[in-house]
Amino acid sequence: MRSKFFTLITIGLVILMTGCTSVENKDPLEGFNRGVYKFNDVSDKALFKPVAGAYKAVLPSPVRSGVNNFFANLKTFVTTINQALQFKFDKAAQSAGRFVINSTVGIAGLFDVASKQGIPQYKEDFGQTLGYWGVGNGAYLMLPFFGPSTLRDTTGLVADSLTIDPLGYIDDPRTRNILVGTKFIDARADLLPGSDLLDEAALDPYTFMRDAYLQRRANQVADGLASPANDGFEPDESTKIK
Repeated sequence: MRSKFFTLITIGLVILMTGCTSVENKDPLEGFNRGVYKFNDVSDKALFKPVAGAYKAVLPSPVRSGVNNFFANLKTFVTTINQALQFKFDKAAQSAGRFVINSTVGIAGLFDVASKQGIPQYKEDFGQTLGYWGVGNGAYLMLPFFGPSTLRDTTGLVADSLTIDPLGYIDDPRTRNILVGTKFIDARADLLPGSDLLDEAALDPYTFMRDAYLQRRANQVADGLASPANDGFEPDESTKIK
């Protein structure tokens, strides 16, 4: 009950804060954000990237695929709820069917049976739900370990984690922490091929990541119909590949 109350308070605060953020400046916390970005970069290169590399090297591909499918299936549950909150009932029904099939026939989601049956896979979160109902991004925010976000998307992350994500309902802290840690490393392992591209693609990796994130989220909220011209944020010149 406390968690849900805290989530509602957080959502209310972020809505107020997003209303106070100027459209012209989406990164008023740039000094703070750059500090967190540097911390994340150092932590990733020193710890998470090597661990993810070892994880990918040690575990056979079928095992990694099963782990990835398991967490993707849990994400499908989160997607289903958020699609319903956005009144996308047709897609919510498809996602619900996908979750049920993979959770049963697919053995707790280890096997992606639904994809073989042609059921589409969507990805929705509460940050997108808030955006769908007109809540603006608010200030861009770089989160420790989690990476790029905004005030709105951080609120969505908290809401999903506390009220929707099945992992949040596991009572045993040790089991929950192991699963959350495995989910993080599995996701990081998927990003290994593009890890070095960011540093090579732009003069300023921070602004490159920021612009790419904001444009991607605008596109997700608009269900793929957004364009750089209407996302409310113009790319910085230093992010362009030369």
